[in-house]
Amino acid sequence: MPINITMPALSPTMEEGNLAKWLVKEGDKVSPGDVIAEIETDKATMEVEAVDEGTVAKLVVPAGTEGVKVNALIAVLAAEGEDAAAAAKSGDGAAPAKAEAPKADAPKAETPKPEAPKPQPTAAPAPKAEAAPVANGHASERTFASPLARRIAREAGVDVSAVTGSGPHGRVVKADVDAAISSGVKAAPAAKAAPAGAPAPAVAPKPMSDDQVLKLFAEGSYELVPHDTMRKTIARRLVEATTTIPHFYLTLDCELDALLALRAQINAAAPVKKTDKGEAPAYKLSVNDMVIKAMAMALMAVPDANASWTESAMVKHKHADVGVAVSIPGGLITPIIRRADEKTLSVISNEMKDLASRARSRKLKPEEYQGGTTAVSNLGMFGIKDFAAVINPPHATILAVGAGEERAVVKNGEIKIATIMSVTLSTDHRAVDGALGAELLVAFKRMIENPMGMLV
Repeated sequence: MPINITMPALSPTMEEGNLAKWLVKEGDKVSPGDVIAEIETDKATMEVEAVDEGTVAKLVVPAGTEGVKVNALIAVLAAEGEDAAAAAKSGDGAAPAKAEAPKADAPKAETPKPEAPKPQPTAAPAPKAEAAPVANGHASERTFASPLARRIAREAGVDVSAVTGSGPHGRVVKADVDAAISSGVKAAPAAKAAPAGAPAPAVAPKPMSDDQVLKLFAEGSYELVPHDTMRKTIARRLVEATTTIPHFYLTLDCELDALLALRAQINAAAPVKKTDKGEAPAYKLSVNDMVIKAMAMALMAVPDANASWTESAMVKHKHADVGVAVSIPGGLITPIIRRADEKTLSVISNEMKDLASRARSRKLKPEEYQGGTTAVSNLGMFGIKDFAAVINPPHATILAVGAGEERAVVKNGEIKIATIMSVTLSTDHRAVDGALGAELLVAFKRMIENPMGMLV
């Protein structure tokens, strides 16, 4: 019988992807392990391998299709000895499930079938409305929904608590709201009138529509560049981070002269190895490599800050997995140095160079950029003195690193010149409060100003 090939889930959180390229064509024979397609997620382009042997009977989803849902049919294989034309017919009419299209499943949940033998079929929908608070999978008044889903529901006058969520843990997503609107879900209840004399509640202004924004600019003075998957994901996660995480900021100055001197010594002592391009040092440390190591060791020195927040428990990590923000064309990605607290500076340096190189070519695997316990964002190479970074969930901290610059400082009552680097720690105040964050930042400063401690 025909073998269906579906859109794979390339990471635990993946809901859809773009079918960037087919590496086979109809009529080709494939074996298990053969690379048949390239799938583009929000952060990387990954190869998909065949798991069965057969002949490609039909490519259901064309190359270049965006927003293909996980588990949607993308191709059909004819098994050995099976007629390819007959197998191809099994894929006819199977359209790719795109992000905006999955409206078939949700309406079924919203319109229960009346029981034929009973005389009151019109009463069946009534209990549905009463069950709205738990329709989202949570036995409480709170409804978990994405910010985009809430906005669409609000603009359409739909009660989001009456919508059944299909996202992780019952979370209501855009597709659920679209389906609810098309099936006529009960409108959101009107707000109760405020008591006499009470101030009117503040109403958040609706964001301008695309058309309203474009009308502000002269026609012909701009061009429209559609958002790619990465930019959409970055926007969604930034909104989620800034609206759900209570950020708290701490800034400290670190003296770099001892670290710069040690870095120069270590690089000068690097052994020479032969490469395709000739001889080169086995490693070349950067200040950022030493910042990564210092942050990892600081987290191990202050273990209560090496945590992640969940609604039910605090996640205490046993190792320091440090993500490092890397700018790539069209966005940002954060590859992770796993167990950075246990690795030498030279290993961290070479590993970071490899991860950054593959990040820019979008060749990272999901496990190389998902998770982690903290992150470092360094804009010092651009001359930025200091800034505050946005926390990347599920992290509870992120360190923003500014440029090292010569400044006048007072030492023993005398003005001296020292190389100073300003760093700002953003913390999730639910998991890391002010005193704990200050303790972590002081531990980091101690490692930076006494860098020999990173070698033992």
